[in-house]
Amino acid sequence: MILNLGYIGLSILMTVILVLIGLDTIKKTFNDTSTARKKRLTLILSLLLWHVYIFTIASTGILQNYEFPPKFLLLLILPAFLFTGVFIYKNRKSEWLRNIPEHWLIYYQTFRILIEILFVFSVTRGIVHWQMTIHGYNFDLIFATSALIIGFLVFQKKMLAKKAALWWNYLGLAVIAVIIFLVQSAIYLPEIYGSDVVLLPKEFVMYPYVLVAGFLMPSAVFIHVLSIVQLGNTTEHKHHS
Repeated sequence: MILNLGYIGLSILMTVILVLIGLDTIKKTFNDTSTARKKRLTLILSLLLWHVYIFTIASTGILQNYEFPPKFLLLLILPAFLFTGVFIYKNRKSEWLRNIPEHWLIYYQTFRILIEILFVFSVTRGIVHWQMTIHGYNFDLIFATSALIIGFLVFQKKMLAKKAALWWNYLGLAVIAVIIFLVQSAIYLPEIYGSDVVLLPKEFVMYPYVLVAGFLMPSAVFIHVLSIVQLGNTTEHKHHS
């Protein structure tokens, strides 16, 4: 029960943080009251609807069918990634992007420390295979901790150039790509871990644990890409001026 609450609580916390970042950005960007209200409503409703979708799709039990094609990759991860790509590409030159404090998007990634702690406890409950934790090939705990260092050195102390934060974001996406591979290979290629049975317990794609693949991890990807575009725009603007 406590573990369930951990996953739900972390998801609620990160949803609230995303809403607060969005509300602050909308306030700084849109002076027209009607437009600002519409943007706020769209932001909050979009996040709530995605949560409802995750809960609904997990409740059907379809994600527990591990037969090919990969269900939760196609029904959860892919739509979230497509949204990230399309949304950020369409808004890559938008004024609101410049109104988000750059360090916020770096420090956001520290929440992944809590995911990895939850993963360690989840192993003992048989919800996550140990290969998906710091004891295996998942180095997200180390990466998430580095967010504090990068944020501090680049934006607080200005000891490192913003390009360091840019490359750090790319590294973060690579770390997530490894985790996705670990999850998929645990289902479809367990033999590489010396097993002849599927290593990903069905519980991992049930609610609330599915929030990791359906919301928490995609939110990390979204913020990484947002930060890359934001820092890229800053570097480009500096180069032209």
